[in-house]
Amino acid sequence: MTTAARDPVDIRIGHIFDALDADQDGFVEWGDYQRLLERHTAVFGAAGNDRRITALAAAYTMLWLEFLRHADTEGDRLSRDEYIAASRAASIDTSRMSMTEGVPHAVFDLIDADDDHQMSRSEFSRYVKDVWRINAPDVTHTFDALDTDGDGLISRNEFILVVREFYFSPRPQTPVSLLFGRPGR
Repeated sequence: MTTAARDPVDIRIGHIFDALDADQDGFVEWGDYQRLLERHTAVFGAAGNDRRITALAAAYTMLWLEFLRHADTEGDRLSRDEYIAASRAASIDTSRMSMTEGVPHAVFDLIDADDDHQMSRSEFSRYVKDVWRINAPDVTHTFDALDTDGDGLISRNEFILVVREFYFSPRPQTPVSLLFGRPGR
């Protein structure tokens, strides 16, 4: 008997689901995104009226509404399978927003705390460990893998390309696979 290999994109999206589902009830709901936004605010020291927080809140709100629009559910929360399917559908449907462009630009604006248009190793580490609460002992290796030009910084372009690769690359072993956990973990 053979078993079908799990799709690498589904695995990666599943890691996001796991990171968002903090109460481990098997569902992601808008409150999980609100808590994520609160952590962004706390970690990067932005006030609630900061335009970067307002932009990120708007991006997450639109993202969530797109997930619900694409989900095969009547409710306001998504199971793991529903979340994965809705994420995949929203990533290719740009009729209302491009989730692989709009959200990462808003995230980058907030992470780039010193506004130098680059993400430092420290900023990246805080994003992974403190915002997403991912225990990433190899965060340095992940940063180096995402820093495609090797200059010791992640540019906005590199970050956006990482997000695109996350949602569209069929390869299981890519640097972006390290961001939310290694495949097969």
